[in-house]
Amino acid sequence: MTITLDYDEKIAVLNLGDDENRFSPVFLDEINAHLDAIEASDAQGLVTTATGKFYTNGLDLDWLGAHGDQTQWYVGRVQTLLARMLTLPIPTAAAVVGHAFGAGAMLALAHDFRLMRADRGYFCFPEVDIRIPFTPGMAAIIQAKLTAGAAVASMTTGRRFGGTDAAELGIVDATAGEGEVTAAATDLLRPLGQKDRGTLGAIKQTMFGPAAQALTAVDY
Repeated sequence: MTITLDYDEKIAVLNLGDDENRFSPVFLDEINAHLDAIEASDAQGLVTTATGKFYTNGLDLDWLGAHGDQTQWYVGRVQTLLARMLTLPIPTAAAVVGHAFGAGAMLALAHDFRLMRADRGYFCFPEVDIRIPFTPGMAAIIQAKLTAGAAVASMTTGRRFGGTDAAELGIVDATAGEGEVTAAATDLLRPLGQKDRGTLGAIKQTMFGPAAQALTAVDY
């Protein structure tokens, strides 16, 4: 399944797919094309969701293993997507319907709000266990969105947080039952639909400017 875009009234609903939804170059092309279309429309909010066991499993390690000479280019593209989502000038919510690992969890954090399934699925930064240190930009986006305690608990342990634990630490804003996460995320955004894009975008640029700059820096 490729990424698909639908609308619930004026809320754009972007479905990342029904497999692991890893960030292959094709995936990155598709999601950026959809974001272009959303920004060009009169959408008043964006929900990202998925179908199946995963919200997204993050970096495409198989592609990276076969294209090691393009690592810097690839990481740059991923981080540019994270920065774009972080500062998108419309309200955003991640409906974490399944597992969110690594850069996939960072994508969820880049949204304004996160809702997670209460009974199944994990939110996890496995970097410490798979021996991949965070880049400065990746660390910056996590630390911009989480308390110091939650950042330490998630970045240094590799712990897998279920929905309830993630909500208790403030990693996600709320939980919902099976089949209800995407609708709950959409309902969360409906009252925010009349925000001026220019003002909201400027506020996000101010709030998250340092993280966005770290993500889009040339040297990783």
